[in-house]
Amino acid sequence: MTTEIFFSAVLIGIGATAFMDVVALSQKLIFSQQSLNYAMVGRWLGHVAQGRLVHRPIMASDPVPAERLLGWSAHYLTGVVFALGFLAVVGRGWLEVPSLLPAITFGILTVLAPFLILQPGMGAGLAARLTPDPRAARLKSVFAHLSFGIGLWVAANGVSNLI
Repeated sequence: MTTEIFFSAVLIGIGATAFMDVVALSQKLIFSQQSLNYAMVGRWLGHVAQGRLVHRPIMASDPVPAERLLGWSAHYLTGVVFALGFLAVVGRGWLEVPSLLPAITFGILTVLAPFLILQPGMGAGLAARLTPDPRAARLKSVFAHLSFGIGLWVAANGVSNLI
């Protein structure tokens, strides 16, 4: 991977994650729909570092120092890692002429991370099966990751104009 593609992936990952967050904020303001509390992601990560992977639920676990900062940092770092993976798969050609379908497809595939890692670790079970309304939780996750995929495309269009 060239330095140019690496830095493009960093910018695209940050941009796609920010796009995802703007969509989540819009949902909160328009529909009063609560989004993921990234402080709880930080709490989970803080406990993972201490060897505890699963919580029942994460809200009942002891807070960790700077959990909000840790959670938000992990959120954006994950977006960058996903963008790096995406560009490794689609290659430089996509970066030069970004198309929507591969980005959306990849974005939807990234929902496997919360379904298989984050939600079980935070006490919600595989694919949120232990939540009060698993179907609604799953749809929120899929929509969030769909918006990340759209954000990959939007950010790549901005980055492609810079390179």
